[in-house]
Amino acid sequence: MLVAAAVCPCPPLLVPAVAEGAASELDAARAACADALGVLAAARPDRLAVVGPEAAGTAGASGCRPYPEGAQGSFRGFGVNVEVRLGRDTGGTAGWELPSSLAVAAWLLERCGWSGAPVTGLGVAESLAPERCLAAGREIAAQADRVALLVMGDASACRSVKAPGYLDERAEPFDAEAARALGAAEAGALAALDAELATELKASGRAPWQILAGAAEGAGLSGALLYDEAPYGVGYLVAAWS
Repeated sequence: MLVAAAVCPCPPLLVPAVAEGAASELDAARAACADALGVLAAARPDRLAVVGPEAAGTAGASGCRPYPEGAQGSFRGFGVNVEVRLGRDTGGTAGWELPSSLAVAAWLLERCGWSGAPVTGLGVAESLAPERCLAAGREIAAQADRVALLVMGDASACRSVKAPGYLDERAEPFDAEAARALGAAEAGALAALDAELATELKASGRAPWQILAGAAEGAGLSGALLYDEAPYGVGYLVAAWS
């Protein structure tokens, strides 16, 4: 059963070494992420599942690719020699390379000194259909008596003319509804987010958020929105459910 969740954005710029001189611009986002992870730790889960977007070509035919505890990732592709590991080093995880969203999650967990429940990862194709997201969430929630979720993903990337997807007038209302649903812990509202529109707006968080919606069914959690900004024209949302 789901007992807590943290929702965080996944830009590699959250890692100061990647952001370099612009690192301070996301200090507030990092602080909010730390607060959200604190909610996960306080829930004392039996298992922590980390979910984040992954390119469809690497997520596999099912659209979901599991990663074991100890899987490694790095930010070498962003020009810095920073390596991370998902949870504890369990051995036997050679060959597993975390997608960037899960690498950011691993960095956040290392930064907060996570030492609680075992951690596993799930990379999700951004195009995964809502009903399959909900089913995946239900499966995660059934894995243990007390399950926590760390959900990675960005809102739209179309909030300004300098955004990766340029300016789209539909982006701000889409992000506002996602922020409202995350802040209110409304699983039904997350499940109802338009997948096609999310794709057009380059909102990588849609599928992970809908996995959260499936996991939260019947859990009776309350939510708090901790951060809602759009630096660089991309919506970054942080929320905590408990």
